[in-house]
Amino acid sequence: MRAVYWAAILVLGAVMSLFAASNREAVPLGLWPLPFLVGIPLYLVVFGVAIIGFLTGAFAAWIAGTRRRRELRRCRRQSEALARELATTRSQLASAAQLSGAALPAPR
Repeated sequence: MRAVYWAAILVLGAVMSLFAASNREAVPLGLWPLPFLVGIPLYLVVFGVAIIGFLTGAFAAWIAGTRRRRELRRCRRQSEALARELATTRSQLASAAQLSGAALPAPR
């Protein structure tokens, strides 16, 4: 699996390098409220838009997972509280068994 991952990374890097080498000519980039144009190589424009798209998608996925993360935190707190309650109950049972002299069943 690791070899497939690195092979995919290698192929993707080669494709990106070929794209950058093929598209080095400058294209005018104008940002609407600003009164000037900037000449930027086409591959930088494409890579920049791809990075912005990736970051936007990652942010949207993070926002979408908020409810799930909140539920997991609540379940973890509840599990920890139940574990503490179980430990307290076991210690109370052990102390009661010592006082009465009865043996406790083995924990499962």
